[in-house]
Amino acid sequence: MPTYYVWKNKYAGMEVSQLRHLKDVEAELVRLKRMYADLALEHHALKDVLSRKL
Repeated sequence: MPTYYVWKNKYAGMEVSQLRHLKDVEAELVRLKRMYADLALEHHALKDVLSRKL
């Protein structure tokens, strides 16, 4: 859990619109990381199936 000082250093001087944009970008990053993880698992599963057929 970040301390107050870490939070203050990260968000100091930012306006509300900038904070909203930062939160949106962070949420998008989480969504893309999950999507990548799902696709990587699917890719490995497909490679496994193909290797068994050959």
